[in-house]
Amino acid sequence: MWAGQSKWDKETEPMGEINVTPLVDVMLVLLIIFMVTAPLLTQGVNVDLPDADSPAMQQNVEPVVISIHKNGKIYIQKHQIKLKKLAPRISAMRKNKPNLPVFIRGDAKTAYEHIAQVMSTLEQAGIKKVGLVTEPGR
Repeated sequence: MWAGQSKWDKETEPMGEINVTPLVDVMLVLLIIFMVTAPLLTQGVNVDLPDADSPAMQQNVEPVVISIHKNGKIYIQKHQIKLKKLAPRISAMRKNKPNLPVFIRGDAKTAYEHIAQVMSTLEQAGIKKVGLVTEPGR
């Protein structure tokens, strides 16, 4: 057993500060990860959605998102498709999952004619329920 007096000199004195450098490094890495993955979470192509006051829908299944660009081009998720190929593609997707929800994201500047054509095509494919995606009212 040691019974002597302990004398701390400046070189052996315990450090009373917290080193925050590793914490800052971890936070910067997490920030970069979130910045890279956040744009990947959006579905479909970029369209300027119209504003509407409606409650948010809760979904357990990832829906099929059909985007209609202002120039009339149609996309399923992020892949462009012709209108005449839309019905067979959606029907094939719904064979495995018959209750797969279908949403339409129409640009606010899209002519109503394009949206009506897509909805008519979906109805011909046997899809009776279609959701229209909007932005919350400002």
